[in-house]
Amino acid sequence: MKWKEVRELFPNQFVLLSILSYHEKDDKKIIDEVAPIRVIPDEMANKEFFRVKPGTVVYHTGNEECVIHIRRDPLIRVRHV
Repeated sequence: MKWKEVRELFPNQFVLLSILSYHEKDDKKIIDEVAPIRVIPDEMANKEFFRVKPGTVVYHTGNEECVIHIRRDPLIRVRHV
């Protein structure tokens, strides 16, 4: 299902999505196809965001595009001994 369709079915809501296909451009993962799993209540969105499994994402349908920013520089640097 395309992101536009998800936005129409679940307007202004957080949705747990399974990512079916995407492409990368610069430091962004642009989601092409998704499968909605379930709606997430607003008060549970933050908790669910940190509990997602690989290949899934919590995203709000208020966003025009479904884009994940890829962080290339790690926050924590490990010193090898």
